[in-house]
Amino acid sequence: MEARARCAGTMQPANSSHGSANIIDAPALLAAALRIVHLTKANAPPIRRDARATQHGQGRPCPITAETTTPPITGETPRLPIKDARATGPRYTPHMTALKDTSSTRSVSFSSPVNQSAAVFQTDLPLSGRRQGKVRDIYSVPPAAAGQPPRMLIIASDRISAFDVVMPTPIPGKGKLLTEISLKWFEFIRSRRIVADHLLSSDPADVPGLNAAQRTQLEGRMMLTRAAKVVPIECVVRGYLAGSGWVEYKQSQTVCGIKLPAGLRQCDRLPEPIFTPATKEDVGHDENIDFERACSIAGRDVMTKLRDISLGIYSDAAKHSESRGIILADTKFEFGWALDQKGNPTSELILIDEVLTPDSSRFWPADEYQPGRDQNSFDKQYLRNYLLELVAAGTWHKQPPGPELPQHIVQNTLAKYVDARDRLFA
Repeated sequence: MEARARCAGTMQPANSSHGSANIIDAPALLAAALRIVHLTKANAPPIRRDARATQHGQGRPCPITAETTTPPITGETPRLPIKDARATGPRYTPHMTALKDTSSTRSVSFSSPVNQSAAVFQTDLPLSGRRQGKVRDIYSVPPAAAGQPPRMLIIASDRISAFDVVMPTPIPGKGKLLTEISLKWFEFIRSRRIVADHLLSSDPADVPGLNAAQRTQLEGRMMLTRAAKVVPIECVVRGYLAGSGWVEYKQSQTVCGIKLPAGLRQCDRLPEPIFTPATKEDVGHDENIDFERACSIAGRDVMTKLRDISLGIYSDAAKHSESRGIILADTKFEFGWALDQKGNPTSELILIDEVLTPDSSRFWPADEYQPGRDQNSFDKQYLRNYLLELVAAGTWHKQPPGPELPQHIVQNTLAKYVDARDRLFA
């Protein structure tokens, strides 16, 4: 999973000169992807099983609210409050459906990304502290006013990576889709008052120092956030036995030190969701670790709290996903300590980065689910399968540079992201 930064120094600056973004026009590509979605999308019935584990073996979810049912997501576009960063963070109030801040009452809605006509491979904005991850470009943003905490600008490009290699061909609109899905999940999590998050605004007008063209480029693909010191642990929750968890289980009947029942098959549903942390690596793959080692890195009190928060979010999100005909097999969350006005970390833990997107989660179509084999998924697996064919043919060796992607691979990969968005929130 991609390691990302929220504080200066945690990612290396990218080499680039100021100028316009690299852009690839692709209106026909998006239209074709939408046609694929509408032609192939299955209307799967809801799965009648409860994804909420009342006890996870490693601690119960935080008792945030007395509600035991998940209110439905409507077709309305969520409206996220525009807020200024504050040293104390947003305050919770009873019966609220979103985090509120007394500094502002303006709201902004976000639009569908699928009508855009260009891909953004990278950005080059006149802001300080530029860092570049596999997918995201990150900048430092001055405080909203004197005496307030620093902020960050996180931009989801249309880059796509596989096997830790960024492909030279972008997926037009992918960054907007990832941002839209994250924003909808942030609203979902806020409505449950589980944990505060880093999101301040998704409106380019709130980013200082940009011209009209630069703000247009950011439309639908940016988050202005509170700055935070990243907790150096990936908080992974698994409800099904897949990926590296399946590999470890076959060897030791454990996943990250957690003993599981004998006889489980690949992609079987686990008796209850499990918390399986991983290290955050700037280079190469993150390493799966057990809970005790995570505690030795980040502290037992911190990890106990993040474990319970992560399990609580997963349970609610899995229940909503299943109601829409999608299985949330596993996901990862990232957290950080919010910074104060001097740029020092506070004791407040907040949810950061993207959340519950196809890039950070395994989503499977419920109507095609069959344990004992790999599952079709709404993520990059389609691209990975194509690349594995190249590896088998000896034409690529999982090393940079990545191969140029043919049109049909780009088109069908984009269709997976569109389909995930539509099934989860249409």
